[in-house]
Amino acid sequence: MNLGGPEILLIAVVVLLLFGGTQLPKLARSLGEAQKEFKKGLREGTSDAPDEGKGQTA
Repeated sequence: MNLGGPEILLIAVVVLLLFGGTQLPKLARSLGEAQKEFKKGLREGTSDAPDEGKGQTA
């Protein structure tokens, strides 16, 4: 999926029409917080996973 300039502009206009100018900062803030929590969960999930194959002999 390759998005160019016109496609991104169209998406931005649709988002602006749907949410309005006053709601966009709230929307951006909540998306940023969700992304941060998602990355934190991924880091915690990989650090909690057992080390498969390390130190084991067959």
